[in-house]
Amino acid sequence: MILSKIKKQLLVVDDTKITVEILQRNLEMQGYKVFTAQNVSEALSILEINKIDLVITDYKMPKVSGIDLIKHVRENHKNTEVVMITGYASIEGAVEAIKAGAEEYLAKPFTDEELFKAVKTALDKTNIHQAWQKSMQNKHKEMHGIIGTSEAMQKVFNEIKKAASTSATVLITGESGTGKELVARAVHYSSKQASAPFVPVNCGGIPEGLQESELFGYVKGAFTGAAETRAGFFLTADGGTIFLDEISNTSLSMQAKLLRVLQNKEIYMVGSTRPQKVNIRIIAATNKDLLMLVKKGVFREDLYYRLFVIAIDIPPLRERDSDILLLTHHFTTKFADEFNKSKPQMSNNTLQVLSNYNWPGNVRELENVIQRLVAMMEEGSIEAADLPSMMRFSAFRKTGVNRTLAEVEAEHIRNVLSAYNGNKTKTAELLGIDRKTLREKLNRYSLTDIDKT
Repeated sequence: MILSKIKKQLLVVDDTKITVEILQRNLEMQGYKVFTAQNVSEALSILEINKIDLVITDYKMPKVSGIDLIKHVRENHKNTEVVMITGYASIEGAVEAIKAGAEEYLAKPFTDEELFKAVKTALDKTNIHQAWQKSMQNKHKEMHGIIGTSEAMQKVFNEIKKAASTSATVLITGESGTGKELVARAVHYSSKQASAPFVPVNCGGIPEGLQESELFGYVKGAFTGAAETRAGFFLTADGGTIFLDEISNTSLSMQAKLLRVLQNKEIYMVGSTRPQKVNIRIIAATNKDLLMLVKKGVFREDLYYRLFVIAIDIPPLRERDSDILLLTHHFTTKFADEFNKSKPQMSNNTLQVLSNYNWPGNVRELENVIQRLVAMMEEGSIEAADLPSMMRFSAFRKTGVNRTLAEVEAEHIRNVLSAYNGNKTKTAELLGIDRKTLREKLNRYSLTDIDKT
């Protein structure tokens, strides 16, 4: 949920003085700044000269009622929410209040917990609306395509700047979909070597038997089919940066060769007995815990410490929730332009769902969701019902502790698989299992209907 660090300003309106005093005291103890009024006329004067985030008003008051105050707020103060309280609770009154524009309706007597919950619910919607308006009006703070104003991302930006000022090896860590290659590119293109090559290599996408020839190249006649000498990725990146993504997927023998490159700044092409010097910066990335792999004996400890000179850890999207709407606005604009469509509007309910979702696939999942929404959009605003089913509330979906372990596991697999558009390789990678195990679980939980690749 998007939370504001600025103290929220509330206006309590009730013709009973003791009620006003109690509400003011309780809400101020929660950290809110509270204005008070005992009639609608006083309330309007306060609204004219103060930025009020939330009005809490009584239903029945002399001369002008709380319903009229709600209508006034709705038509004159678009960023102000309203909570209605009343000692004359009725279905008709609740319906009238909601129709007039009240966000919450509380019947007296109510507990402090009920009051605080109603206030928080209303303010959360205000925060989301204001964040969305700000994302549309302000230029995004970004660094080489990385967008974020959250404290966590400001830390990443600072680390990128520090890394760019040196030629030291960098290790980037973070969950799948957080943008590790973007960070690697930002380090390279912020450095003095920005005009030199940046060569990205997906180590997980190269079969073990081809890793050496792909990375270091080979000379003519080195093996059957080597009809000519071919430079590998390291020689291609000479003078610049090589980005070794998914470094944990390299074999132990390949890790020994990488260690030699880091130590001696030289490579051996396959089939050659003469080393070749390379002036190159290595940036590696992983979504795995390398220290844990070291303990298991599947990753070299000496290579780990050679890589771990400058470390940049990218936070998952769920830990930078204030960036969700910024990224939503960015991707909405991007894909509207790409598909030659008018930029869609987002309903408040849609923004609320996007803000509350856990995003297991991180920024990549958010980008995929927005791309799908814009591509399929026809006319009007995007509603919560347009979002993928696993993101929406369902009265039939079991929640809480009354679920078996199998039900929890099946739901998580379904969510991750959907986040990656049915890609089993990426899903297995994020879940920390191999494709065979994932396939068995898909069959066990009858999830093959969303299995695509």
